[in-house]
Amino acid sequence: MKYIIYVLLALTICSACHAPLSSTARSIQLFNGKNLNGWHIDIPDMDKDPNLKSPFLVRNKELISMGKPGGHLITDAIYKDYTLDVEYRFVNTPGNCGVLVHASRPRILYKMFPKSIEVQMMHENAGDFWCIGEDITVPDMEARRGPKENWGSTEGKERRIKNLTDGSEKPLGEWNHLKIECKGNTIKVWVNSIPVNEGYNCTVSSGQIALQAEGAEVAFRKVQLTY
Repeated sequence: MKYIIYVLLALTICSACHAPLSSTARSIQLFNGKNLNGWHIDIPDMDKDPNLKSPFLVRNKELISMGKPGGHLITDAIYKDYTLDVEYRFVNTPGNCGVLVHASRPRILYKMFPKSIEVQMMHENAGDFWCIGEDITVPDMEARRGPKENWGSTEGKERRIKNLTDGSEKPLGEWNHLKIECKGNTIKVWVNSIPVNEGYNCTVSSGQIALQAEGAEVAFRKVQLTY
């Protein structure tokens, strides 16, 4: 069943992956390679201890998430109907991180995570959806999310929707390409050009974009938005 769904999904979204961009499409670099202009941090532990250093910094033209203290780097601007291209790698050991799309109200989950849909970057799980105060639908929902009665987007609920493939990520230390297309209430995801997830009927269609600090050191060399 998983293979059949994957084939159907690939047929549906591969054409979009390779379709030429409209002549009116514009691309902007959300990370300029120099500083974190256009972003702001939300690190709960820094409220308690202002001497803590932010986990987000720029090093050798790369945006670095040190992983601790936990929190988010969030765009100042709100975006809708776009494609996001992110190139990332785990620096020392594989771990956890993510890109949040359609982010809005901060700290609604575990007093840390903003309302959003997370596109997972966790090692060997890249492309999972995590519902954080918002929700999304995928084919074969119960097989990928668990019993329907446990679904939800708040603490204690089944918020994870598993991606469709294994083996799409590069070995530790190599650069991965995460592509996220947000159009209307649909979100499509590719990892290294492999289609790994597609959701529809999303409860939100616009918002900020956030990168996580969630335990592991991660380097980003590209965060590009095309609309």
